[in-house]
Amino acid sequence: MFTIHATRKLLDRVKQPVTDPAVAPTTALGNWYATALFWQPQVALLVNETTLIPVLMPLAPASTLIHRFPEALGTTLRAHGIDQAFIDRELAAMSEGRYAKTASRSVVGVMNEWAYFANAYRGDRGADDLVTLALEVSQVPCGPLRNRHGSADRELQATIASIHEETAF
Repeated sequence: MFTIHATRKLLDRVKQPVTDPAVAPTTALGNWYATALFWQPQVALLVNETTLIPVLMPLAPASTLIHRFPEALGTTLRAHGIDQAFIDRELAAMSEGRYAKTASRSVVGVMNEWAYFANAYRGDRGADDLVTLALEVSQVPCGPLRNRHGSADRELQATIASIHEETAF
């Protein structure tokens, strides 16, 4: 079980019910925030609530976004060099997803920054590979992570290392 806290512009596209996010996620990485980027073609930007790691994926068809997201996440995690066993466990825990309204202005702010950088990198480099674009954005120093690991890619690595330590005997 996981929740995608979506912006109004994304909720208008997906046309799915919005639920109360009171249930705790069953995934190790937790919940996600998402918005629509009106590029050609349109893209969904998802940001992890815990690590602030970005995932970029095609928006269309918007109504199936929540069902397609785990595969896009798996591809992005593999590109970050994350252990396949962790990815398999995370994706298995994502069998059920739901939408909620955004609840953290801080994460929404980071998501807006990632959208800005993704658009800039896309324009400067002509990058159409969404995974490569997400990897580049994840390396940008991030204010909310300044007292932790500094950037989303390093925060992801540290979070997963911490999870491995907690589950090791």
